[in-house]
Amino acid sequence: MGLHAAAMEAVTAYTGLSPAAFFTILALMVAVYKAVCGMFVDPDDDLHEKAVANAVASAAASAPPAPPAEPVQLGDVTAEQLRAYDGSDPRKPLLMAIKGQIYDVSGSRMFYGPGGPYALFAGRDASRALALLSFDARDLTGNIEGLGEPELEVLQDWEYKFMEKYVKVGQIVPSGASTDVKDKSQ
Repeated sequence: MGLHAAAMEAVTAYTGLSPAAFFTILALMVAVYKAVCGMFVDPDDDLHEKAVANAVASAAASAPPAPPAEPVQLGDVTAEQLRAYDGSDPRKPLLMAIKGQIYDVSGSRMFYGPGGPYALFAGRDASRALALLSFDARDLTGNIEGLGEPELEVLQDWEYKFMEKYVKVGQIVPSGASTDVKDKSQ
């Protein structure tokens, strides 16, 4: 009984209201909150959430196999061979090159994989496009001739970011050179 009496005295002391008025106002506030929330929540939300959960579960079940967890060291490859790693085959790693150095960007598939905002860079040496901050297909090349100092600095920043975030798995060699592609992803 002492706790109840102390609580009632505290309500009066802190709010200046009688306990009956305080709890009436509190009940009205809860009722208004529920009414307002009910206006913005679809009564079928529970059904919608179940449908979304089922769709996610079925998508996960039918999802293609994930690329290998460990980056596959490719060694020397030509630009043409690099094209096979553009994300179109989900069993292969997702690769991208900067200044001839190939990086495994599989961990950022949502950005560089099919449908991602930077998907056009995958499977290519995108040095020129990155230096120019361009999405133009003509700039999707490793040729950095004719770039000015500001563009080369931008490219260097990109290279540093890739070196920090991704594993280097190979390098691009001229088309006539011998290559040693070690595709262990199949």
